[in-house]
Amino acid sequence: MSKRHLYLLAFSIIAVALSAMYYKWSVLKFPLQPDAQVQVWTVQAHVEYQPRTGANTVTLQLPSDVPGFTVLDERFVARNYSKLEESGEGGREVQWAIRRALGEQDLYYRATIVRADDSQALPEAELEPVIPEPAVLEEPYATAAQTLLDQVRDRSSNTITFARELLGRLSEASPSEEVALLRERFGEDDVARSNFIVQLLANRNIPARVVYGIRLTQLERDPDTRMQSWLIVHNGLGWTMLDPRTAAEGKPSDLFEWSRSGEPLLVIDGSPASALMFSVRSNLADAMATAERRLEVQDANLVRYSLLSLPLQAQETYRVLLMVPIGAFIMLLLRNLVGIKTYGTFMPVLIALAFRETALVAGITLFVLVVGFGLLVRFYLERLRLLLVPRLTAILILVVLLMAAVSVLSNRLGLEVGLSVALFPMVIMAMTIERMSVAWDERGAGTAIREGVGTLVVAALAYLIMSWHPLEHLVFVYPETLLVLFAMALLLGRYSGYRLNELLRFRALAREPDPIVPPPAADDATNDATSQSKA
Repeated sequence: MSKRHLYLLAFSIIAVALSAMYYKWSVLKFPLQPDAQVQVWTVQAHVEYQPRTGANTVTLQLPSDVPGFTVLDERFVARNYSKLEESGEGGREVQWAIRRALGEQDLYYRATIVRADDSQALPEAELEPVIPEPAVLEEPYATAAQTLLDQVRDRSSNTITFARELLGRLSEASPSEEVALLRERFGEDDVARSNFIVQLLANRNIPARVVYGIRLTQLERDPDTRMQSWLIVHNGLGWTMLDPRTAAEGKPSDLFEWSRSGEPLLVIDGSPASALMFSVRSNLADAMATAERRLEVQDANLVRYSLLSLPLQAQETYRVLLMVPIGAFIMLLLRNLVGIKTYGTFMPVLIALAFRETALVAGITLFVLVVGFGLLVRFYLERLRLLLVPRLTAILILVVLLMAAVSVLSNRLGLEVGLSVALFPMVIMAMTIERMSVAWDERGAGTAIREGVGTLVVAALAYLIMSWHPLEHLVFVYPETLLVLFAMALLLGRYSGYRLNELLRFRALAREPDPIVPPPAADDATNDATSQSKA
């Protein structure tokens, strides 16, 4: 296989992995940091009313598919009431019903919301541009409305400018006679004023609706802010939101739309004395839990077929297992590029996993202690001239007994760290003792000790990197990171150049001239000088 094919494969894998990571970060909002937090809001609607004798039915409009926000959780509190949810054009509603109620009644709806990305579909495009019933006014209000609409038409160029001019005229500080008369008609109530404007626009065949919403940032500055009404006007191509108080065009980024169905927020049979109160509380929540919940609301399959769907115990297991390739890649760099020699290929990674439970200093101490005593026993067994398999079995038995003895002694001395020696892989420890003793006999004590120290250095460095909490979070949330390491391992698999320790080892030779092929430039210069002197 050519290098071009290998490079194409590796960079294709890297591109796919980085694309998947970018999608999860930008669209699914998975956090890069383990302690990242996002702002969430808890919006509560409180219905309070005096029931009538007999059956009572309460209907409350609810948020649905809010553009710019995602409803993470909903709670309904209505004791002894039946609950029925219905969805319709522009929103949904809940209907509470009870056969008999005594005393003041309190019903609650609570929603936890978070900001959503801009790619969420906007529901206003799905609304049909229906023209509502025009305003039916008696004199002199009918003449005043007709005169005002004619004046607004002369000062506008299209549907949106017509609606904005009408809102501006109705909000003037020094109103004209027509506006002052119409103000007496709809009063000072914000909702009644918005509904009256919708009826006036219907007189000119302009589709419009009343939208109820809450300014979240405004509530943080002013806790007494209440639910406000807004207008959406259809210009023939789409809906445009207008502020009926300022005639400003466009939807504020902090507006949480509660309902755009055009129906009253609260309807109670018999119209008894009632009150609808809203409260909003802002706090910070874990970004990972919020992203997971948002994903469940938008597309549950993306959660079902991911590591996030596993039980918590299995998730903790995979948090450790996914760090093993990280340690293996560190070992690859240290062995193939730096040139550190170790016992075994993946033994340092397994030792690093044991260091996660014992801590670094205590783990190195226990490792040296067990391997040191094991070497003494191995040298004694060498004199017995045992075969390989029986000798390894004997070493394994003695390693287990030695680990048990260290744990018992540590327990008696009150040293809890000694109890962690049982976390070391016993078979790997036995193989380390065997390999170290063979290296001691064949290549000398210096080589054996040097490779043992190299094993500990690689294990310690792998432990430091594998136990870094931000990296552990990144690999678990973005397992595509391992595909990047896989591609880099493929690229390093073709590297056959010098290692770093070889460059340091032979640096003196690089400064000396080649004794076999002398520099030709110097000879040519000498010959030229001799020829000139003879001439």
